[in-house]
This record gives sequence, structure tokens and C-alpha cells, in this order.
Amino acid sequence: MGNVDYTKYSKLSPFELKDKLIEIAQSKTDRMMLNAGRGNPNFLATVPRRAFFQLGLFSATESEFSFSFMPEGLGGFPRPVALQNRFDNFILQNRDKPGVVFLGKAVSYVRDQLGLDPDAFLLEMVEGVLGCNYPVPDRMLRISETIIKEYILREMGVQSMPKDGLDLFAVEGGTAAMAYIFNSLKENKIIANGDRIAIGAPIFTPYLEIPKLNDYQLEEVLIQADPNLDWQYPESELRKLEDPSIKAFFLVNPSNPPSVKMSDEGLAILADIVKKRPDLIILTDDVYGTFADNFKSLFAICPDNTILVYSFSKYFGATGWRLGIIALSNNNVLDKKLTELPNKDKKELEERYSSLTTDPASLKFIDRIVADSRNVALNHTAGLSTPQQVQMVLFALFNLMDSRQSYKEAVKSVVRERDAALYRQLGVDVPQDPNAVDYYTLVNLETTSRILYGDEFADWVMKNKNPTELLFRVAEETGVVLLPGSGFAVQHPSARASLANLNEFEYAAIGDSLRRFAEDAHKEYLAAKKSKSKK
Repeated sequence: MGNVDYTKYSKLSPFELKDKLIEIAQSKTDRMMLNAGRGNPNFLATVPRRAFFQLGLFSATESEFSFSFMPEGLGGFPRPVALQNRFDNFILQNRDKPGVVFLGKAVSYVRDQLGLDPDAFLLEMVEGVLGCNYPVPDRMLRISETIIKEYILREMGVQSMPKDGLDLFAVEGGTAAMAYIFNSLKENKIIANGDRIAIGAPIFTPYLEIPKLNDYQLEEVLIQADPNLDWQYPESELRKLEDPSIKAFFLVNPSNPPSVKMSDEGLAILADIVKKRPDLIILTDDVYGTFADNFKSLFAICPDNTILVYSFSKYFGATGWRLGIIALSNNNVLDKKLTELPNKDKKELEERYSSLTTDPASLKFIDRIVADSRNVALNHTAGLSTPQQVQMVLFALFNLMDSRQSYKEAVKSVVRERDAALYRQLGVDVPQDPNAVDYYTLVNLETTSRILYGDEFADWVMKNKNPTELLFRVAEETGVVLLPGSGFAVQHPSARASLANLNEFEYAAIGDSLRRFAEDAHKEYLAAKKSKSKK
């Protein structure tokens, strides 16, 4: 380690710190670097991808039929007449290919289970995968939105809302969703500089950083989950939300990095708070909800107060696709707040959106998000690219059609077995929690030290070891990259490990490396104790 002062990096965002840790972990060539820092899954759904590529081949041929008299390489728009017949022939001729079989079943499911027009669906998918038209409607393609609604309502545990009770905006992943929402909340005078917002902590670091930016200058009130309550929010913390000065509550559920879903008790408390505070805005990022058992989103409990953000990135292994949605109920609190703005603000906003409609005052908040995403003036080119929407639909249908939920059980099993392998080699019992999702794990420095070598050793570690410096030493001496829990507003010294991006034997190796590191620290402790006793 030399004389390098690694504490100077302690103020960096964990994701910026990660790059430095990787550099150090790779500094020795006689070992393998194990990066458990970023949660990019190394598993992915293959069948809906095969379907996407096969649909692309069929659609390219359809395009070439339109201008078949022209030189090779030039096509036109697909022809809707007899499209279904040509598609059926394509299915028959390629029925030995998994992606093609899935496409045939998908059309059947859309027609027979969802009751949608199969011809209109097929034309939307063919035109969509070709990317030959602007996204129309710009918020989301019509049939695609209906299908994604089915997926969202089921996976988010929403049982009492009809499909026409919510609106979706397809966006470039969860991060784009958050950027768009924050921007539109400010542009529409719903939040203003100096406003107080509550943030459920620990949390994905950017959610701590965005409100502090000069763009927003919001005052943060942390709602702290308690590690002694299996990372649930104590009622006393949630009751902070009864303070009328708090405009909104932002959280990730299941959480990142504790990786647990909110308990039924916590959901019930929030529902009670919303009854007392019908003006409270809730923004929930539920990207990990599909990994949980019997998941129920806050959108299912408080739909009119909740902005739901969901990304397809983690569950389907599609971080590079940038697929996400924003969901709002038709009776949401944001639209109500727009009607309650002072007349001066209303007039200003009517001027802002006057180029879009003759009645800008009636423009819904979700449609304002769409417009704001393109600085209003470019609203006519808003919307997620149509090929992205097609892949999103195929992912959703893959899930909806899987009556046995085989894929879901497989990915849940993968991350949980990795979790068990890490803790087994570390020599610590695997944390048991029915609300755990296990996409990440937090290795508590103090608790682990106490379990392995007792209270005196743990006290010595807490007094003599800087957590950020320990992560650099772990990277340098073992080649293992972990992120500091402190960067996610974890109150105790800990390290976050993603359980998604390495293989099981590598997580076992991480556990083994951490155990050997603890053994070395214990030897240092014994030497210090012996030296002290001689004096």
C-alpha cells in the first residue's frame, strides 16, 4: 500500500470510487480481479432476444416486398394487407427456431388472452422493429402500452386497478425516468429550490446527489432503514412524512444496497400516512421488484400519490437496451397540484405548453414529462425508439406467457446461491429474511469482525481501521472490488457486493479473500495487543 492516503477518496461517489478500486485491483497480474462493485447482471433472457432478431428478419423481408422492383437494398413500408398470412407462413417455415416459435405463441397470447387485435399488434411490431416511423403516440405505442400495462400491474402487485386506470411513458431506462421526473416537477412549479424532500436510505447514490445539484437545491430529510430491523423503516422514521413541509418521498423498493422489499407493515404505515397527507408525492424506483417473492409496490398501495419507475435492465439482463417506464394513475396527485397552482404560475405554464394544444391547462403531468424531455419545442420527436419498445414488449410477453414462472425462479435462484457461496466462505451465516431479494448484499464490517473473532477484536477494528482505506487494501491485496456502504447513506461501516455480475465460484472466492483479510487483521490485532502488554 505504500504511503498512499486512500482516505482522500472517501468523498467520491461509490461509482467514481469504483474506477480507482478497479485500477488498484488490476495492478497485480498474478491473480484474477473480481469486480463485485457494479450491479450489471451477467445473466439475460435469450428467448425474447431471439424473437426480436427473427422478427427483424421477417420485417426486413416485408419491407423489401414493398419496393421489390427497385435495386437490392431498398425497401418500403410493410404492407398491412395479408400481413398475418405471410407471418403464419414464416412461422411454419421456421418452426425449428426458438425465437420464431415464441413469436407465433406471442401473437396467439395477444389475441386469445389479452383480447387485442392480432393484425394491429403484428403491424405495430413489424413497423416498430424496422424503426421506419416516429414513435406515435410519442408517449408510447398504443398496443405496446396495453401489453406493458398488463406486465406492470401483475409484477408490481397491483390488483385493483384496471388497465385504463393508468398511463405509461416509455423512457430510456430508470435513470432517464428519474431525470425527466425531477425536471418536470421543477418546471411545473411542484417542487422549488429550498423545498424539503424525504429520501429512503440507504439508497442508490445518485438519488442522494441529484437533489443537491444547483438545478434543484432541495433540502434532504433521510428516512433511515434500521439494520437491526432487517433494513425495514421504523415507524418513527416513516412518521416523519406526516410533516407537511416535506413535499415528496423518494425511495428504491426493494432497496439498494440492503436489497429488501418493504414489509407489509411498512406499506400499511405509509398508506395511513397518505390518508393524513393526501398531498404527499411518492416516487418509487421498483427495478428490483421482479426478484422479490410476492412483491407489492407502493403503487399498489397508494396509486394516486405514487409515481412508479420501473426498468427492464436488471431482470432481463438488458442494461444496454435502456428500457424503462414511468407510470401514473389517471387520478394522480400531480395533476391535482397543477390545478391548485397560483394563477401567475398557471399562466406561465400555459404559455410554456401552448404550442402543443389549444387547451394547455388540461395537459396531464405525464404528457408534460414527455414534452419536457424534448424541451417542449421538440415534442414532435419525443418518445422511446420503436425498436426499443418492441424489445420491451417481447420481454413483457415472455414473462406474461411463462405460466410456471420458470425464468423468474431461475434468476432468483442464481443470485441467492451466489449469496450463500460468499457467506459460506466468509464463515458467517447467510442473513435470513423473507423480504430479502439478494441482488446485493451488505457485508457489515463490525458484525463480521465480531462473529469471526469476538467483541474485543471488533472494537479494535472499529477504532483503528478506516472503512474506505480497508476497501482499497482489499482491492490491492486480494483483487476484490467492493463499494463502500457509506456512499449509499449506510450508517455503519460496510461494503456492498453485487450478487448479479460474477459466477458462483467467484463469489466463493470473494468470501474466501475477505476471510483471509480478516485473519491478517486479527494477527495484526494480536501483535498490537502483545506489544501493548509488554510496555
